[in-house]
Amino acid sequence: MDLLTIKDMQEEFMKEVVELAVGLRKEGNRARDDLRGKVLISLYEKPSTRTRLSFETAIENLGGHCIVMDFKSSQISRGETMADTARVLSRYCDVISARLFRHTDLEEIAEYASVPVINALTDVEHPCQALADMQTIIEHGKDKGKLVYVGDAANNVANSLMLIAARYGMHVVLCGPKDFLPSSEYLEESSKAGGKVEVTDDPSYAVKDADVIYTDVWVSMGDEAEKEKRKEALKPYQVNDELLRQAKPDATVMHCLPAHRGEEITGEVLDSKQAAVWDQAENRMWAQEALILKLLK
Repeated sequence: MDLLTIKDMQEEFMKEVVELAVGLRKEGNRARDDLRGKVLISLYEKPSTRTRLSFETAIENLGGHCIVMDFKSSQISRGETMADTARVLSRYCDVISARLFRHTDLEEIAEYASVPVINALTDVEHPCQALADMQTIIEHGKDKGKLVYVGDAANNVANSLMLIAARYGMHVVLCGPKDFLPSSEYLEESSKAGGKVEVTDDPSYAVKDADVIYTDVWVSMGDEAEKEKRKEALKPYQVNDELLRQAKPDATVMHCLPAHRGEEITGEVLDSKQAAVWDQAENRMWAQEALILKLLK
């Protein structure tokens, strides 16, 4: 079994992973031997902080070992195909995670690998982030409420988040300029999942009665050429004190990090008691422990 997208993830398996992640954090045991002798190879084309460290820590906590391989120092940089790379990596490890620019490359790795493959981020989805986000939402008691994503609502994080939240029956609102809203494919898939899904370009309307407000950087990796255009278009969608006051008084603020303070979110909101961003970051480790355990055991 692979985890390439939330869209293709079986709902029962998804909820088992999140439930296990909640339990692992409550237990707080970071010295287990469930996966002693197991090896994770993490493949990186894109830079990473939380994804890389959380995967490494997760497998080490479970008694296994992580090997990190980046494109620049591997034969991929000299033209070796994803298919051939996947065949070789499978001979050395028990599970592969890959953080790539193109989702099609991930699909090729999964096709030719003989071990489970995990999407550690592509241009289409970021499912591991979504699992940790749902864990965080549950832990903060907001999983029956209204989740509002503000900003670039067409990016990979928004795609995975809207799908998982809709599957949990949440009221999901995607809010951004008209050119930054989700594809019809993801809207249709989320609408079928069971929750109420809306799109709007009005942030004040979106955050009314919100239980969770979520945002992400305005310029994702690969979008640098459009940096100034994006910043100008998304400026009205900053998560700040004024926007937060229009939500429920106890609304939780989420951000997958890294944050560009003063752009998509102000430092005051990010550092406020309503922000759950540090729980999110920690939960990447617990969610990935749960995922690896489920995939390998």
